[in-house]
Amino acid sequence: MEVCVNSTKILNLNQNTRFFVPRNSISHSLKNPILQFNSNVQKRPLNYPLNQRSCFSRQIRSLQRPISSRIKAAPASSATSGSETDKLPADIMVTETQEPNSRVRLSVEVPAAVGEDCYKRVLKEFMKQAKIPGFRPGKIPESILLNYVGEESVQKATVESILKRTLPHAMSTVTGRALRDSVRIITKFSDMEKSYSSLSSLSYDVIVDVAPEVKWISENGYKSMKIVVEIDHDIEAEKACEQEIKRRHKSLGTLKIVTDRGLQVGDLAVLDISATTIDQDESKVQKVPAAESKGFQFDTEDDDKVLPGFLDSIIGIRQGETKSFPYVFPETWQQETLRGVEAQFTVECKELFYRDLPELNDSIADKLFPGCTDLNQVKESLLQKCQEMEQAAKDQATDTAILDQLCKMVEIDIPQSLFEEQGRQLYGARLLEIQANVKLNEQQLATLSSPKAVNEFLENQRENIINLIKQNLAVGDIFKRENLQFSTEELVKEVQNSVAEFKRHKQEYDEERVREQVQDVLEGAKVLEWLKEHADIQYVTR
Repeated sequence: MEVCVNSTKILNLNQNTRFFVPRNSISHSLKNPILQFNSNVQKRPLNYPLNQRSCFSRQIRSLQRPISSRIKAAPASSATSGSETDKLPADIMVTETQEPNSRVRLSVEVPAAVGEDCYKRVLKEFMKQAKIPGFRPGKIPESILLNYVGEESVQKATVESILKRTLPHAMSTVTGRALRDSVRIITKFSDMEKSYSSLSSLSYDVIVDVAPEVKWISENGYKSMKIVVEIDHDIEAEKACEQEIKRRHKSLGTLKIVTDRGLQVGDLAVLDISATTIDQDESKVQKVPAAESKGFQFDTEDDDKVLPGFLDSIIGIRQGETKSFPYVFPETWQQETLRGVEAQFTVECKELFYRDLPELNDSIADKLFPGCTDLNQVKESLLQKCQEMEQAAKDQATDTAILDQLCKMVEIDIPQSLFEEQGRQLYGARLLEIQANVKLNEQQLATLSSPKAVNEFLENQRENIINLIKQNLAVGDIFKRENLQFSTEELVKEVQNSVAEFKRHKQEYDEERVREQVQDVLEGAKVLEWLKEHADIQYVTR
């Protein structure tokens, strides 16, 4: 199987998480999607800014937890909130039933002997705590104690005691498989009370998510992957170097108002733009909201980043002039509802400028690249940086292609708790990114952190979240299958670097969690390195 990817969909190996951010996991926010449409616009990866308000960070951290801390099988005690296994006077009966989404139902039957023992313990505890006039603690007759405390309270406490003592025993059947924090008793407490009251025995059902099995469609398919990676010509070092020199040269110029002519290539215009659909029936004519923009700053030298043919339609427009022209949206347009739609655009030129640029010669070399004395040095320095960027983009595009391929090569029954945990982690990262760019007030933060907002994100990003989990589990499975390893020195060094970063920004952190996250990153890096060595990779320039 072969897979093609765009090199601009960059893989993000965040130092704080092993999870690989997929293509299209974030929609890049454009001021005007019509005018700035470019199929090659790079999607920004989710990152974790460190310089956030402490109250905001605390709320976000409640959404985040590394998946490795849950997918690595938890012992029975940890899966049941730390309860220690207590010896019972009789054995309980546990029936295990497999359910979808890597979930197990445990039907637990508690014999009367266990219930009676728990009842005696509860009475003994109440006797120690109760202060009844005329009786010493621990020497209160049962009937008087029941009247004082209330039979209902004793019964509730007995049921709670039964659950506390028997649940660890029930969970022992899934030791090594249960995911942390996924245990849930689904039998109503009131039903358990009625059962115990009438029979002195008790039964209840427990739902627990277990570590999902990674099933490879082709058992050893990952050992001989065939990957075709498309590299955008814009990241080629030579071309990128030329564009960067041009950009830096333009930044040294000054904008001057055009007074005696219309728009031409090289100018910068401030435009008001609107568009409506074309229909013989005027009552059916509709606005195209995505095309509307006020005060849009249009650099004519960036026409490859706008609607195809838009520049040609407004060439010659003067300041204060309005032009109207028909336009048919391409069939490849990113908004499906607009593909092939006939529209009438109206463009008003509010302001028009040209750039007064200094001559491009050795005299401005130091301004183009500090420390350079001539244009040759500028080009050599920028070319070296562009070559490094080209290689980095190439490597990341390759990693993304491999991860996308792995996702298609495995079948995994993903537990709901795991899905929600990963989705919350991504959502928390998105909130941090928003907070880094826009200071949110308490009300906005509360709204964005609400269960409704989180659930909407989980539903909208379901496919991306599932793919992330599949990629992650596939990587972890390969790491074990191929007996890959990393050195202790690598782990210690990366943990120290991460901890130092938290301290530098005066942020709270859990060192054990940091260690787990760093370990996951190192595992992922080793697997990707191994896969690239064994894959047949072909690079194609678009």
